Amino acid sequence: MNLHIINETNDLVSIILGIATDLGPKPSLENCIDPKTRLSIINNEYPVEKECINEIEMFEKKLKKYKIQVLRPKNILNLSQIFSRDIAFVIENKIFIPEIIKERNNEKNGIFEIIKKINDRDKIYLPKKIKVEGGDVILYENFIFIGYTKNSYFKKFKVARTNTLALEYIQKIFPKRKVIGFEMIKNDYDPYSNILHLDCSMQPIGKNQLILYPEGFKNKGDIKFLEKLFGIDNIIRINNNEMFNLNTNIFSINNKTIISNYSFKNLNYTLEKKGFKVEKINFNEISKFGGLFRCSTLPLERKQ
Repeated sequence: MNLHIINETNDLVSIILGIATDLGPKPSLENCIDPKTRLSIINNEYPVEKECINEIEMFEKKLKKYKIQVLRPKNILNLSQIFSRDIAFVIENKIFIPEIIKERNNEKNGIFEIIKKINDRDKIYLPKKIKVEGGDVILYENFIFIGYTKNSYFKKFKVARTNTLALEYIQKIFPKRKVIGFEMIKNDYDPYSNILHLDCSMQPIGKNQLILYPEGFKNKGDIKFLEKLFGIDNIIRINNNEMFNLNTNIFSINNKTIISNYSFKNLNYTLEKKGFKVEKINFNEISKFGGLFRCSTLPLERKQ
C-alpha cells in the first residue's frame, strides 16, 4: 500500500473514510468529550445514527465519483468510528499511530487490518507521552502546522488533544520541514469558544489559499505569520457562527475541487467565485459531533 501525503490539496488517490454504524448509546453530559456533542444533548438534538450513515455514504459516493480508492474501518459495536482523521495520520510516506484519549483509543482497532498491509518501516507508533490527533496536523508546502495546547494547560481540558512534545517529535522525524506550532483556544463547555483541532480554525485550499478563523488562535502573531505566508488577499476569513458550523472543515479532492456542506452558503459562493468546483453534501447531522469532512477522512496517498 502506497503512502504519500505532502499537502492537503494534491490529487487524492486513496483514503480511509470513517463509518457511522453502531455509534453506541448517547453519553451523559459528564462524559461528553467535546462541547458541541454536549450542546446537542442539551438541545435534545443528539445525532441520529441512520441519518449519519446516510450522510457519510453520500460522501463515499462523491469520493468514488473521482475514482478515489475508499477504504473503511472494520465495525466495532457501540463505538463511534466516524472521525478517522484523528486515530492516525500520514506525513510524506510515514503513517503515525498515536495514543489518543482513552474514550477514542479503541477506534484504532477498526483500521488494524488496513495498517497491517503497510510496510513496518513506514509505521510510527508514537510513545504514550506524546499526545497528538490528526485533526491538529496540517501540511502546506514545506511546513507542518500543528495545533497544540501548552503542557501547563493540557490536563485542564478534555478538548486538549495535542501537546508540545508532539511538535518536537515530528520535527526530529522531518528535519528538513518546518514544524510550526499554533496554540489554540480551548473550552470544554462552549462550542463557540473552543477549537477542538487546528482544522476547525484553518484549512489550506487550492495552491496557495486559506480558509481561516483568526479568533481561534491564542497568539495574534500567528495570524500575522499566516497573512504573510499566504497573502492577505488569498485568505477567506470566516466568522464565529461559521466556525461553529465547521466551515474550515471542508475537504479537497484536488486543488480545484472541494467537498463542502450545502449549508455553507457564503463560503460556497466565495469558493465558486474564486474558480473552485464545489461538490455539496448535507453533513449537518454528523456536524453535531463537532467534526465534518476533513475529520471523517484519513488520506493515505495523494499524487506528487
